[in-house]
Amino acid sequence: MTSLPQVAPRFAKLTVLSLGVALLATACGGSSTPTSTGSGSASGQAAGISCPAPSATAGASTSASAAGSVPASSTTTDTPLKIGSLLPTTGSLAFLGPPEIAGVNLAIKEVNDAGGVLGKPVEVIHRDSGDTKTDIATQSTTALLGQGVSAIVGAASSGVSKTVINQITGAGVIQFSPANTSPDFTTWDDKGLYWRTAPSDVLQGKVLGNYMTTCGAQTVGMIVLNDAYGTGLAKNVQAAVEAAGGKVVAQELFNEGDSQFSSQVDKVLAAKPDAIALITFDQAKSIVPLMTGKGVKPTQIFMVDGNMSDYSKDFKAGTLKGAEGTIPGTFAKDDFKKKLLAIDPALKDYSYAGESYDAVNLIALATEEAKSTKGVDIAKHLKDVSEGGEKCFNFASCVTLLRNGKDIDYDGQSGPVTFSDAGDPTEAYIGIYQYQDDNTYKPVKEEFGKL
Repeated sequence: MTSLPQVAPRFAKLTVLSLGVALLATACGGSSTPTSTGSGSASGQAAGISCPAPSATAGASTSASAAGSVPASSTTTDTPLKIGSLLPTTGSLAFLGPPEIAGVNLAIKEVNDAGGVLGKPVEVIHRDSGDTKTDIATQSTTALLGQGVSAIVGAASSGVSKTVINQITGAGVIQFSPANTSPDFTTWDDKGLYWRTAPSDVLQGKVLGNYMTTCGAQTVGMIVLNDAYGTGLAKNVQAAVEAAGGKVVAQELFNEGDSQFSSQVDKVLAAKPDAIALITFDQAKSIVPLMTGKGVKPTQIFMVDGNMSDYSKDFKAGTLKGAEGTIPGTFAKDDFKKKLLAIDPALKDYSYAGESYDAVNLIALATEEAKSTKGVDIAKHLKDVSEGGEKCFNFASCVTLLRNGKDIDYDGQSGPVTFSDAGDPTEAYIGIYQYQDDNTYKPVKEEFGKL
């Protein structure tokens, strides 16, 4: 397919985060922008890591306004909206595939239960993204474009998205990632067709760096995946640590496909950091035992969305007890988890399920407002349905407002969703989680910030 004219100029609107990222009660649920309160200051001595206690309301249920009878669309389409997914079922991020795919499928089900878009059921086609060690993503993208999709939800990996973004957007199709966090996409020449519900790593890095110092770490070591995701996140973690008065005393890189990490672990431990940030994908399965075997306490280990996973079958009990980490987005609330489990009863975690669910809903609502299933037309309305109108929280309630002539402001399961001109969320939550004795994690608290 040929390249289409640019929809609108895309300027980098990413601004510097304010010094105080607000700490919020978990029950906010993302229905509106919360009132900010100042973060706590770092406490404890350099050798003592003691993080704040978990919130009593972490992960509690919230209720979204339900719609009554959904009116029929005044415009119908001969070409049904067709959405592809490019999400990992193989490779180093395969653990993220199930919750993301479940989020897509739940949204598709709810959209079609409400009568679909422009008078037709929405179709979905799933394809594997693999990882950057393979060419699976390119092959899957070619297949999806050949089947006439208007939008592709994915990829999860920023590195993978970089291999297909020009192919997708050059075909006049929307790429909508639920999990890309590399700041590079903010200024990408994407013809107005790249969007994401996950915030840039400027925010996750700031929250993680601040949190480690709040826990008492004055010195930090990092083991970092050498790709767009890893090095970008590490840069922002380091900036936050240093802004809080701490110091990064060691940073060791490794490449995708590496299987030996002893050198990196030994060099980081030789610097004797108070805390160690693991910015990896599933390589953590090999790195964590190396560290704990050399005396690192799990309470010194801080992880990120690329490796926050269920390790109950990988490590002996207690290996990660007290380790903490960050995942962009608000906590998956109990009522949302129940709906996801009805879609996929085998789900073990919910990372980026909300972002995937929101991506589908936003595409569907923008299609309805555009009265067109062409990607370039849909893209022109994504920002509009995310801001400025009457608050609504699911497809049925939002499309009811649209069909009644109202302007809408969709806020979803991932929190308040308001896009910049660059297709980035301008405000977001970062969830902080703590590992339990069985090597699964539970929510601790959320932090909210603006970009």
